[in-house]
Amino acid sequence: MSILVRPAYEDDLRDIMQIYNLAVLETTGIWNDAMTDMEERHAWWLKRVAAGYPVFVADVDGEIGGYGVYDRFRPYDGFSRTVEHALYTNPRYQRRGVASAILEALIAKAQEDGYHVMLGGIAAENEPSLALHSKFGFIETGRLPQVGHKFGRWHDLVFMQKMLSEA
Repeated sequence: MSILVRPAYEDDLRDIMQIYNLAVLETTGIWNDAMTDMEERHAWWLKRVAAGYPVFVADVDGEIGGYGVYDRFRPYDGFSRTVEHALYTNPRYQRRGVASAILEALIAKAQEDGYHVMLGGIAAENEPSLALHSKFGFIETGRLPQVGHKFGRWHDLVFMQKMLSEA
């Protein structure tokens, strides 16, 4: 299996939309109940690209196995060097190196772009994602009990943080 992480093209948006919608329907990886459509995904992609933020996909032998993004953590000047990332994989490619490849690319791009900190917000019950982030040097910096509600129950949110630079 060959994994190539690259910037997403417009032609990748249908696959990105399908991965997103599956996460909405089946996981606590996204605390949304509403699925997305191609019009919204296109606007989402254009906005990120115009702002200079990456939208990466993992091309696995010609199929999109996952995607990842980062964006400014908060819209205030004091947070301008902190980003929050998100990454999602096609269930067929979970635990096969796809998420690792995407996260590695996101970290490298954020460092290249001069960011100081990268954050990830992860559902506390998502042990594989917590372990993945730990593997890449993220540490738990906060746990917010019962701040999310999905599938008829409350969920805790874990913030994990990685220092990207010294200065």
